[in-house]
Amino acid sequence: MTTDLSIVHLITQAGPVVKLVMLMLVLASVISWTFIFAKHKELQSALKATDTFEKRFWSGIDLNELSRQIGADHYDKNGMENIFHMGFQEYRRLHVQKGMEPMHIVEGARRAMQAQYTREMDLLDNHLPFLATVGSTSPYIGLFGTVWGIMSSFQALGNMKQATLALVAPGISEALVATAMGLFAAIPAVVAYNRFSTHADRLATRYETFMDDFTTVLQRQAHISHNEKKSGA
Repeated sequence: MTTDLSIVHLITQAGPVVKLVMLMLVLASVISWTFIFAKHKELQSALKATDTFEKRFWSGIDLNELSRQIGADHYDKNGMENIFHMGFQEYRRLHVQKGMEPMHIVEGARRAMQAQYTREMDLLDNHLPFLATVGSTSPYIGLFGTVWGIMSSFQALGNMKQATLALVAPGISEALVATAMGLFAAIPAVVAYNRFSTHADRLATRYETFMDDFTTVLQRQAHISHNEKKSGA
C-alpha cells in the first residue's frame, strides 16, 4: 500500500491548527503579491513623473506658468510636482504681503515644500511595513505549524503498539508543508521590500536635491524682486 504524499493531499489531511496556519500564510502571500504589483506600478509612475518634471523645470519655462499647469484640475500631480507646486504657491502668497523680507518668504516656501515632502514619502512607504512584517514573521508562523503538526503526529503514534517510518512520514510531511508555505510567503515579500525601499530612498534623495535647488532659485528671485521694489520706491 502506497502513501499519497502529494501537496494537495498533505494539506487536506493536516490537522485544524496546521490548516489555520496554512490559510494565514496563503492570505498573507496573496495580499503581499497584490501590494507588490501595486507598489511596482506606483514607483515606476513616480520615477517617470520625476524625470518628466525635472526636464520641464530646467527647460527655462516660466515658474508661474508651470505652477498654473500643475495646479489645473485635470492635471495628475505626482511627487516632485506636488512639492514644487506647494512651495511656489506659498512663495507667491508671502511675496505679495507687505513688509516680508526675502529670507522669510523663502523660509515659508521651504516649510511648505518640506511638509509636502513628508506626505509624499508617506505615500511611497505605504504598504512597505506590511511586506516587511510578512517577510520577517512568515517563516516563524510556518515553523509554528510544523512544530504543532509534528507534536500531533507523535502523540498519535503514542497510542500505537508499533511505530514505523510509514506511519511517521505522512504526519511529518504534512507539518513540513507549513514551513515551506512560510518561506513561499516570506521570500517574495523580503525581496520586494528591499527593492522598493531602495527605489523610495532614491526618489527621496532626488526630492531633497530638488528642494535645495528650488530654494536657491526662490532666494535669487526673492532678492531680485525685493531690490526692484526698493528701486521703485
